[in-house]
Amino acid sequence: MKLRERGKFCVASARPLQRAYGNVIKRSVVSLAIIAFLFVAVKAHAGEIEPRAYVNTPVGMNFLLAGYAYTDGGLSTPGSSPIKDAQLTMNTGILAYARSLDVWGKSGKFDVILPYSDLSGTATVAGQPRERNVSGFHDPFFRFSVNLYGAPALSVEEFANYKQDIIIGASVQVSAPLGQYDKEKLVNIGNNRWFFKPDVGISKAWGAFTLELSTGAYFFTNNDDYFGGKTLEQDPLLTMQAHATYNLGRGVWAALSWTYDYGGRTTIDSERTDTFYSNSRLGATLAIPVNRYNSIKLYGSTSVHTSAGTQYDLLGIVWQYRWGQGF
Repeated sequence: MKLRERGKFCVASARPLQRAYGNVIKRSVVSLAIIAFLFVAVKAHAGEIEPRAYVNTPVGMNFLLAGYAYTDGGLSTPGSSPIKDAQLTMNTGILAYARSLDVWGKSGKFDVILPYSDLSGTATVAGQPRERNVSGFHDPFFRFSVNLYGAPALSVEEFANYKQDIIIGASVQVSAPLGQYDKEKLVNIGNNRWFFKPDVGISKAWGAFTLELSTGAYFFTNNDDYFGGKTLEQDPLLTMQAHATYNLGRGVWAALSWTYDYGGRTTIDSERTDTFYSNSRLGATLAIPVNRYNSIKLYGSTSVHTSAGTQYDLLGIVWQYRWGQGF
């Protein structure tokens, strides 16, 4: 399940009224330059690596997950940006719930994810060192998915005889603007806007080996209360993932993954920016069952190429407890 790495980063705030003229100039410079920092939370989520998103699961199963993720890295910004040498560290706790469903005879799933982060960072802005620390909840994430082909809705007893071949599925994820957000600050963990992400995927198994490919797009509403009373807009952000998973037996599996994000150009008060995402990451996941009801997942990822936004390394761990009828 996804773990989402998420906050927005900048290192400036409002000046006193008696310095209003200097403040207007500084806000204008920072607002145009800061776009590379705006979507740490969204980019952490967009760059999130999630193998086995399209698998069959017995109907009526419940999953409770709790986890921790540590990210550390910098930012890729245009050469003209006054923001230099930015370094970010984020500690994130994750709580999530998922339930498998029978969707007109097809296997489906609903999940909700609520992360909480402590974000700290430093940077040089127009030649001046800045520092900022902020903590709070991210915007929560809700997702509904259904396997359209190759994964019928099965009870726990029926699932014992199921063998995967090809699965084709689809999902839609929604993020609600309920996270930490202060319109007077440029450092925020919440995004103060909605996003919607439709996604389709295909998974093919060859014995113990499975290859999964998926593609989707993030569609954003506007942030009409961006710093300084501006309106922030963003084009759709396309995303693709590929996962190679191997079943090691006794419920243990490992995966190597790649993800790529493209697009997402931003606009502030009708002024188009040159921030354009073309980012890729590599990751690895290891899942280990503890007993019938509990399992642990270890995961990590690193940036391969970042044209704009966060360029970070991530390490995380998730504990999962499952229960359900007939299990």
